[in-house]
Amino acid sequence: MVCCHGGRRSAAILFFAVAAAACAAAPAVAQEPNTDAYFVSGFFSKLGRAAPSSSGANGVCSWPGVSCDGEGRVVAFVAAGMDLAGAIPEDTVGKLARLQVLDVSRNRLTALPNDLWELGASLSALNLSGNAIRGALPNNVGNFARLKVLDVSHNAFTGALPQALGSITGLQVLNASHNQFQGQVPNAIVFGCVNVVAMDLSGNALDGGLPDLSPLRSLAHLNLSGNRLGGSIIGAFQEQLRVIDLSNNGFSGLNFSSGYAGSALMYLDLSGNQLTGEFTMAGRFQNLRHVNLAHNQLSNANLLVSMGEISGLEFVNLSSTGLHGQIPADFSSRLVGLKVLDLSRNNISGIVPDMSSLRLHVLDLSVNNLTGEIPVALVKKLASMDRFNFSYNNLTVCASELSPEAFAAAFARSRNDCPIAVNPDSIKKSRGKRKGIKLMLAVVLSLFFSVLGLLCLAVACRRRRKRCDELPVVKQVSFKEEPAVSGPFSFQTDSTTWVADVKVATSVPVVIFEKPLLSFTFADLLAATSNFDRGTLLAEGRFGPVYRGFLPGGIQVAVKVLVHGSVMEDQDAARELERLGRIKHPNLVPLTGYCLAGDQRIAIYEYMENGNLHNLLHDLPLGVQATEDWSGDTWEDNIGGVATEIITPEGTATWMFRHKIALGAARALAFLHHGCIPQIVHRDVKASSIYFDYTMEPRLADFGLSMVAGTSTDNDLLHHSPGYAPPEFSNSENAMATAKSDVYSFGVVLFELVTGKKPLGDEYPDQKEASLVNWARAMVKANHGPSIIDPKIRDTGLERQMEEALRIAYLCTAELPSKRPAMQQIVGLLKDIEPKVEERD
Repeated sequence: MVCCHGGRRSAAILFFAVAAAACAAAPAVAQEPNTDAYFVSGFFSKLGRAAPSSSGANGVCSWPGVSCDGEGRVVAFVAAGMDLAGAIPEDTVGKLARLQVLDVSRNRLTALPNDLWELGASLSALNLSGNAIRGALPNNVGNFARLKVLDVSHNAFTGALPQALGSITGLQVLNASHNQFQGQVPNAIVFGCVNVVAMDLSGNALDGGLPDLSPLRSLAHLNLSGNRLGGSIIGAFQEQLRVIDLSNNGFSGLNFSSGYAGSALMYLDLSGNQLTGEFTMAGRFQNLRHVNLAHNQLSNANLLVSMGEISGLEFVNLSSTGLHGQIPADFSSRLVGLKVLDLSRNNISGIVPDMSSLRLHVLDLSVNNLTGEIPVALVKKLASMDRFNFSYNNLTVCASELSPEAFAAAFARSRNDCPIAVNPDSIKKSRGKRKGIKLMLAVVLSLFFSVLGLLCLAVACRRRRKRCDELPVVKQVSFKEEPAVSGPFSFQTDSTTWVADVKVATSVPVVIFEKPLLSFTFADLLAATSNFDRGTLLAEGRFGPVYRGFLPGGIQVAVKVLVHGSVMEDQDAARELERLGRIKHPNLVPLTGYCLAGDQRIAIYEYMENGNLHNLLHDLPLGVQATEDWSGDTWEDNIGGVATEIITPEGTATWMFRHKIALGAARALAFLHHGCIPQIVHRDVKASSIYFDYTMEPRLADFGLSMVAGTSTDNDLLHHSPGYAPPEFSNSENAMATAKSDVYSFGVVLFELVTGKKPLGDEYPDQKEASLVNWARAMVKANHGPSIIDPKIRDTGLERQMEEALRIAYLCTAELPSKRPAMQQIVGLLKDIEPKVEERD
């Protein structure tokens, strides 16, 4: 089938080709003033280009991209992808009185000529897509009474969609996607453009409800994704529609009109909305090929069963939909054509059925409650897939045929368990080598125990020597004895201030979620952190100090002491920490365990060895904290009391990497807001809350800690950090953190990523603004976005993508919370501008 985008483009190209082919070549026309040759030549010369040679027998009609009628008059002019820049000049194409087809797409044109609207009597196809045309689309577009194809996509048009579009009754293709149109979908289009076949208004800022589209009886392709539309989706489901894309909006009403069968529908995307309730597919959508319901809150457990009735399905994405129940055992036998299956981030239980008979390209079952062993036949098929992920379940897999890298990336928290005779051939080949291996092992063990004995003897002698040593012992200085302690708390990072409540350290258990059989105690935490000594201190933040430690078995962790305490009982705190431990996402720093020691709650995290975004953006070594900035939690690697750089990977100062950070953080927040029940509001999104793991994957930290760490009176825990707090917090003392306040803070981070500026106290050229948000919003509003892009990344990607990222940040930092998009929508907008390896300016 043809997706919505492909359908639009194919329809436009087909129309242009037919129109051009229908026009025969004509006799030569002299290139003199007020002739078509003169106007076409002027178009090129006024844009700084030389006109093609007119030495051919047919003159202008023989020029590339020009077609004429039998009288030698230009009826089609195509100047696409010629890197033309500037405003379309007056007295050029607008004077081609018989022009039927005009295509100036994929250039850098910035404005339309006033005489363009004079072509209303003849023009049937107009393609202005892929330019930089700004301002409102005037109502003069209604002059094109004969227009059948209108494509103004991928420009910078603003304002409302003109009502005059409804007067073009013969319009068949309308593409106004990826602009900045606002307001509602005009009813004039619905009631006037009754012959429209394909309509794409995606990637704008349209709001309000979805109108009843029943008057558009010819409409087959509908794309309204990436807007701010809300309410019910019922008006979109018309029987003749083949493609429906309503993704990344705010729709909440999930219902269909009575009798709707959806027999013509082949492509359905409702992802990234706020749909709740039961999505009924039984008896419907028999010709569906592509379905994406991701990031909604659906309640039905039998969705996979009813989906099995649609035998032609090729693409299924039900990620983060609240799906529960089990994967039907006959799933693969019923959906024989399935190529993409994404059931990640749900509550699916049971075993993984054998799906080796399917020709899958993508299989993602990560972050569920699946148990048991992955079928061996399915594991063997993984090598032929483009992408697969089984991470964060309770699965067992024989990974003998997988590389260590593939196992680490796609089977996190899984157990690698192969039978002894998993590869008989390799066992046969190894028998001849066993004697040599045994001999080598004996030698190595002998040497090991010899060295161990010598070490024990040396330690014993050293201890005896110390007892007899009369030199004074130098006492280690603690933070309590430091003359100046920086940080937002008066917290003394010395064990005597709060560990005294623990009478017997070995009696206080430490819970490690993924290793329940290991018996750790508070004594192990004391040993791992040298009694919470300053030498192991990584940072101090709003929720308390963080220490680095090695638990028995070489488990490297970050230990956060939640110093505020809480009114929660120990049992409730443990239950909440265990709930947070079950929240898994590739872009979240995982909570791996906890300890309730006296009156304190201690959270144990996976150690992030590559530092945080704050250090990365502001030229600090990764993994090293800025000594003057204690506003956030930042990792530090201390060896002998000296901070050392862990890693400085190449390619971090690129647009591609900055975009990866933005998209990863957005996905993490979208998961917290829309994939967790109850919803989790982060409350403190900032650059220093985004860390990098060993693969430089961005991960958001400190989610869900406010209930465990503080009380309702802890205002510093309820409010966001300075520079990241939304306006509603400064206007009201009773303002509460919401998902929309997280969106605002994310917008600040996105401004940081594109500009390289700090949220407060930086230099903001051309303005006397006191904050990054005020300065960046003013520049974006004045269409000066490109001038504030960080020079470090300016030449590493497409400028239009970076400028679009600034516009997304502008939307996120709207003053009114209701005007800010949801995180699901932001993920969609960022994916639309995802850079490719080959893309460069």
